[in-house]
Amino acid sequence: MDDKQKGQQDPNQLNIELDDNVAEGIYSNLAVINHSNSEFVVDFIRMMPGVPKAKVKSRIVLTPHHAKRFMRALSENIKKFESLNGEIEETEPTNQVPPMNLGGPTQA
Repeated sequence: MDDKQKGQQDPNQLNIELDDNVAEGIYSNLAVINHSNSEFVVDFIRMMPGVPKAKVKSRIVLTPHHAKRFMRALSENIKKFESLNGEIEETEPTNQVPPMNLGGPTQA
């Protein structure tokens, strides 16, 4: 009988807890990214039609290394999604999104 069969956890396995409130998720239809030499700040925003004010619903701060790992993981997942479901079509030209600076760090 090996260690896993005895009920011991693999030391390389990460135990992640997901709180019920966090599990519900937060809807966002815009992300604004700012950075300094030491961190990336991603603000997830909800914009509503006809409402001139948008609200930041969540802010995530990442080290540059984690930001790059996140970018790679997101890219891989988009490729997997598109291979099963077809290409995701962008409905709006990316140059029509208004530039925003919401007070986070900017490039120095």
